[in-house]
Amino acid sequence: MTGGGVLEVVRAGALTTVQDLGRVGHAHLGVPRSGALDVPAHRLANRLVGNPAGAATLETTLTGCAVRAGRPVTAAVTGAPCAVRIDGRPAPWGAAVRVPAGAVLDVGAARPGVRSYLAVAGGIDVRPVLGSRSTDLLSGLGPAPLTDGVRLPVGPVSGPVPWADAVPAPGPPTGELVLPLVLGPRDDWFTPDALRTLARRTYRVSSASNRIGLRTEGPPPERARDGELPSEGMVLGAVQVPPGGGPVVFLADHPTTGGYPVVGVVPGEALAAAAQAVPGLAVRFVLLRR
Repeated sequence: MTGGGVLEVVRAGALTTVQDLGRVGHAHLGVPRSGALDVPAHRLANRLVGNPAGAATLETTLTGCAVRAGRPVTAAVTGAPCAVRIDGRPAPWGAAVRVPAGAVLDVGAARPGVRSYLAVAGGIDVRPVLGSRSTDLLSGLGPAPLTDGVRLPVGPVSGPVPWADAVPAPGPPTGELVLPLVLGPRDDWFTPDALRTLARRTYRVSSASNRIGLRTEGPPPERARDGELPSEGMVLGAVQVPPGGGPVVFLADHPTTGGYPVVGVVPGEALAAAAQAVPGLAVRFVLLRR
């Protein structure tokens, strides 16, 4: 396939969205970055089908999705391991596969993990908004989450599909999610004992987690100050501590401002694991000083 084409959504799944590398540079306008939560998995899927890293993919949540190819396409599924089938026949996960015209590519439920990524050669060619094709669940920018019957345009193929017999693909966290936490800017709002407890306590991933933030369950760290902060800028990976709840790790659709104290920031390279953490998984923070 050298031109465009379409994918028809046969099964949208629990939540499937179009994602690329996000809307960088608009936080001062109140626009989150958005984009793929598991960036390495998104990049790998694109690389397997010969796309540039910024091409748009489909990000599935827990239950996968299924699409019908209007023309022959090359596709790849990465991220959370899952069963991949083409017209009911098993196909490889983590490798480029050819999908004939009219065939249904089914991305199964994540086992384990949360989010899988489906790339097709040429990328999902929906209209960009502020330079990105990403769905932003907080602001509503970009295409709506997929529903059954939606037809998605596919862009022209930009290069050959690279040959690879095996590719490195880190798996989702199992047992526990360990997150490095660079303290600040508001760690002084918490007592020294609270910070020590934060480093020793095991939290749990909440079922209320979403693309906005990884919410945790557990007692909040004890504050050294009363009251609330004026709203201030939030960055990707900021760990905010609301009253009466466990720490919240801000992910790609996070708000650009917030009024609860930020005890620290999880570096960007650690957030892909957070994107794949299932509800109930143990979470442990490793504190790092600035």
